[in-house]
Amino acid sequence: VTLLDRTLAPVALGRPAVGRRYSTPPQPVIAAKQPFPVEVKAGKKYAWCACGHSKNQPFCDGAHKKAAPGISPLRFIPEEDKTVWLCGCKRTRSPPYCDGTHKDEAVQRAQLSAQP
Repeated sequence: VTLLDRTLAPVALGRPAVGRRYSTPPQPVIAAKQPFPVEVKAGKKYAWCACGHSKNQPFCDGAHKKAAPGISPLRFIPEEDKTVWLCGCKRTRSPPYCDGTHKDEAVQRAQLSAQP
């Protein structure tokens, strides 16, 4: 897999941007308590939702622009056609792929955000 954009704003990584003050860095919300199985195609560009606000999970629909400024989608291009498991809890340590973090008690007990 080729990652095109792993860039989250400095604030999302816990580092304040120079010249700006933030009270609390934006945090992703849990979109699902399990991963999404997705058939990906080699060479096609994908944008995984990193904020959890997209109504098109697990992919970005631009909701982060209003709901979570400072969190950007992770763009990637698969090198082969295959089924992948994309993270739904947005807590993975290997984005955009599920690493099992959704099994943690904190994730399983968390309330899912209300989807309008």
